[in-house]
Amino acid sequence: MLRGLAIVLALIAVATASALGGFYLYLRSGLPLVAGEIALAGLAAPVTVGRDPVGVPYIAARSEADAWYALGFVHAQDRLWQMDFQRRIGAGRLSEIMGPATIGFDRFMRTLGLYRVAEANLAHLSPPVRAALDAYAAGVNAFLATRHGALPPEFLLLRYAPEPWTPADSLVWGRMLALQLSDNMRHELLRARLARRLPPKQLADLYPNTTRREAPVTLAGALADDLWAALPHEVLGVGASNEWVLAGQHSAGGKPILANDPHLRFGMPNLWYLARLEAPGLALTGATIPGVPFFVLGHNGRVAWGMTTTHSDTQDVFVERLDPGDPERYLVPAGSAAFAARAETILVRGGEPVELVVRETRHGPVVTDVLGGAREVAGGGGQQVLALAFTGLAPDDRTAEALYRLNRAQDWESFLAALADFHSPQQNVAYADTAGNIGFAVAGRTPVRRHGDGRLPAPGWSGEYDWTGWLPAEALPRAFNPPGGIVVNANNKPGPDSTTAPLGSDWDHTYRARRILDLLSVEPRQSVESAAAMQMDAVSLAARDLLPFLVQVEPHDDRGRRAILLLKSWDGRMDRRRAEPLIFAAWLRELNRLLYADELGPLFPDYWGFRPDVVELMLTQRREWCDDVTTPARETCEERIATALDRALAWIQRHHGRSPGEWRWGDAHQATFSHPVLGKLWLVRRWSDLVLPSDGDAFTINRGLGAIGDDDEPFAHLHGASFRAVYDLADLDNSRFMQPTGQSGHPLSSHYSDLGRRWRDGRTVRIPAQYQPGPREKASVLTLKPAP
Repeated sequence: MLRGLAIVLALIAVATASALGGFYLYLRSGLPLVAGEIALAGLAAPVTVGRDPVGVPYIAARSEADAWYALGFVHAQDRLWQMDFQRRIGAGRLSEIMGPATIGFDRFMRTLGLYRVAEANLAHLSPPVRAALDAYAAGVNAFLATRHGALPPEFLLLRYAPEPWTPADSLVWGRMLALQLSDNMRHELLRARLARRLPPKQLADLYPNTTRREAPVTLAGALADDLWAALPHEVLGVGASNEWVLAGQHSAGGKPILANDPHLRFGMPNLWYLARLEAPGLALTGATIPGVPFFVLGHNGRVAWGMTTTHSDTQDVFVERLDPGDPERYLVPAGSAAFAARAETILVRGGEPVELVVRETRHGPVVTDVLGGAREVAGGGGQQVLALAFTGLAPDDRTAEALYRLNRAQDWESFLAALADFHSPQQNVAYADTAGNIGFAVAGRTPVRRHGDGRLPAPGWSGEYDWTGWLPAEALPRAFNPPGGIVVNANNKPGPDSTTAPLGSDWDHTYRARRILDLLSVEPRQSVESAAAMQMDAVSLAARDLLPFLVQVEPHDDRGRRAILLLKSWDGRMDRRRAEPLIFAAWLRELNRLLYADELGPLFPDYWGFRPDVVELMLTQRREWCDDVTTPARETCEERIATALDRALAWIQRHHGRSPGEWRWGDAHQATFSHPVLGKLWLVRRWSDLVLPSDGDAFTINRGLGAIGDDDEPFAHLHGASFRAVYDLADLDNSRFMQPTGQSGHPLSSHYSDLGRRWRDGRTVRIPAQYQPGPREKASVLTLKPAP
C-alpha cells in the first residue's frame, strides 16, 4: 500500500511540475520577437530595430511617420500592460478590471475629467503633431494585431484583453503627470485645516520658507477633512529632481555638460523607457514614456535638455456657495449660475455600475463630489462645495506640441519657441547645445490672480480671487549663457523674487542645491564621470546642519551616549552600510513627533515629515514648541531631544537588533519598486518586485524619500531618481544614461529588473548614434517591413 501511495504522489508531483512548466512556457511565449522580420500594415518602408545588451532599442526609419509607428510598436512589445493600466488610471476605468476596491479612485479621476481634457487637447494640436500621434497609435495597434503567444501575465490574471490604442490614450499620460507634479490642492487643504487649530504665528512656523500674505477663508471643517481623506494621495505624489548645466569653461571637454535626474514615486516597471530613434530630420536619444511618442528628456544631436519640477502654484481650491433659493445653482459675482453637469457611469467588475453626476463651476470641477452624491455642508454664509482650478485641466493645453517641437530644437531661439506651448506641468528646463551655449527657462502656464497668493482656499462667489489670465512666458525666470557659466536647480526657488513672486512660495529645501554647488566648487573642471558621481552623492546637509543641536544634549543612559559618540565622528553620509544614518533618521523622526504632535492633535499624521528646517527653527528661535501642551510641566528642548533619542534607539532595537554593530541604514532604507498588481500577491511578489538596500535620504542629491508614518518601514526608499542622464555636448555619444528597473515590463524577461543594481551602484550605459556589438555580444536586429 505504501509503495502504491508513493507512486501516486510521485505521479501527482510529476503532473504538477509538468503543468507548471507548461504554463511557464506559455507565459514566455508572449515575450517579444527581437530578431528577424515582421510584416506590418501601415508602414511605408522597412524599419530596423536593433537592441543593445540591456534592451535599449535603436530605431532607424526612412520617414518620420514610420519612426513614430515603430516606437509605438516597440513600446507595446516591452510595456503593453503598463501602457494599458496607465490609460485606465487616467480615464477612471480601473474598476472595470479591479472591482469595487478602486471605485473611489475612479470617482476622483472621472470628477477631474482628465481623459475628456486629453480628447479636447487633440483639437488644439497642429497637423504634424496629430499625424505623429496617429502613427504612434497605429504602431501600437499593429503589435496588438500581430502579437504571438500569451498576453503579459497581468492580462491573464485579471482576465481581460487590451483595447485598440488612440491618440487620446497618449495625451492622458501628460495630464496624469501634470496632476502628479502639481500638489497645491493638498497644500491648501492642509493649511486650511491647520489654520482652524493653530494661531497664525504657529501656522507660520510650520512653513518657515514661505511667504504669508493671505488669511484663510471661512471653510467648513468637515468638508476639508473629508476631502483630504478621500484624495488618492498615491497619484498626487511629491515631485523632485536635480539638474545642473556647466558652460565649456567648467568642463574638461571644453563644451557644456548637462546633468539631470528627475525624482518620482517608484513602481515596477519604471516610468521611463530608454531609446534611440533616427529618421530624416530626427536623431533622438534619451527617455521616453511608453504610451507617448515624443522624447520627454534627452538630446537631438544638437540640443540637450533636462527638467525639474518648479513647485509653482498652479492649483487653487475655491469655496463655492450654493444659491439659497436654488441648490442647483451657485453664487457668482453677478448673481447665480447653474452648474455644468454631466453623467458618468463607472463599470465595476463583480458589482453594480456606479452612476455619478460630475458638476463644474466657472472655476473647475466640484471636487467634493468625490465624497459621494452631491455633498454640501453648512459653512459661513450658507451651503458650500469646493471646486478646483488647475492649469492641467485646460482644454487648449498644447504641451504635446511643445515636446514635438522641443525634439527638433536646434538653438536657444527654437528651444524657447517650443517651450511657449509647454503649458503643464510647470517645469524648470535646462538647456545646452553643441555650439557651447547653456540656458535655463521656466516653462508652463502660471495663473494671474486678481487678489491673493493661492496658498489657502479662496471664496469663489465674489470674483475677488479669480484667475484673470496667464503670465507671459517672457516674464518667467530664464537665463541664456549666465555670467558664471553654471546653472543649478534642485526644486529650489528658480529665480529672484522679482520673477518668482507670482509663481508661489512652496519651494523645496535648499539642501540638494547647496550640495551640488559645494561639489562643483571643489573641482573647477568637471567631466561626464564626475557629474555622474555627483548624482550618487549621499551626504545629507540636513544631517550636518542639525547634528550640532542634537549631539550636545546629555543622554539618559549609556545606550544614548554610545549613539552620540558615533554621530559626533560621522560626516553626514547616508551610507547604506553604516549605522549612523539609521540613528540620525530615527532620532529626527521621533523629534518631529515630540515637537508638534501635541499642538497638531489629529492633524499630526497629515503634516508629519522629517522637516529639518522646521525642527531647527523650533530648537533655536521658537523654543516654546518644545513644551508638551498636554502636560502641566514645562518641558525644555534638551529634554525633548534626549527623549526622542531614547525612543529612536528603542525603535531601532525592536526592528534591527540590540547591538549597534548589527545596524545598517540599508536594512531600513531599501529602494522598493512594487508592481501595482503582482506585488499584492505574496506568492509572486518575490519575482515581481525589486527591493535594494540603498544610500541617501530625502535631502541628499541621491534622493531617497520614504513614508514616515509607516511604523514598520518609515525609512523605505519609495521615491527617488527615476532616470539619470549626463549629456556631454563635446561628444554626445559619450553621454551617460540609467533607469532603475529594466526596459521590459514582462516579469519573465531578462530585462525586467536587470538595471536595478547598476542604478543603485551608480553605473551607467551609453546610447551612441550607432550601436556596435562587442566581441562577446550578440546583435539583435528586428526588421519591420510593410505588409504586401
